Amino acid sequence: MIAHGIVHKYGDNVDTDVIIPARYLNTANHKELASHCMEDIDKEFTSKVNVGDIMVGGANFGCGSSREHAPIAIKESGISVVIAETFARIFYRNAINIGLAILECPEASAKIDAGDDVEVDFDTGIITNHTKTEQYKAQPIPPFIQEIIAKGGLLASIK
Repeated sequence: MIAHGIVHKYGDNVDTDVIIPARYLNTANHKELASHCMEDIDKEFTSKVNVGDIMVGGANFGCGSSREHAPIAIKESGISVVIAETFARIFYRNAINIGLAILECPEASAKIDAGDDVEVDFDTGIITNHTKTEQYKAQPIPPFIQEIIAKGGLLASIK
C-alpha cells in the first residue's frame, strides 16, 4: 500500500481533546466529527485537507482520553496516514481498530514540514519527502495490519 499527499503538521502532545473537542462527542456521525477535526488548533484544517493527505505530529500524539472519536475524525477528514515521533498507546490501538494507518518515525516527524509533498510505502516503511528530496525509514506496517486498514478497521476485517 502507498499513501501520497500534502502534509498537515502539528507539534508534541496533540491530545484527543484537540483532535476532536469534547463538545462534539454527542454525535456518532463520522462526517460530523470530521467537520470539527483539529479546529481548536487549526481552524482552517477542514477546508485545507484533501483525501489522501498526510498528518505529521511530534511526540505523544493522541494522548489524553481513550475515545475512538479522535482517529475516526482524522480518518474521515481524508487523512491517509499519520506519522509521528511517538503515539500515545491507546491512540495507536484505536487507530488500527478503526482502520487509520499510523507510523512512528522520529526523523520524519522532525524533518517534514507543513505543505511538503510526501509519499509513504507501508510495505517498506520508506517515507519519501518529494519537496525536500529526502527519505526516512520507519518500521513497515505488517501485512495483517495493512489488511485491517484496507478493510476499514478491525470489525470490518473479521466480518
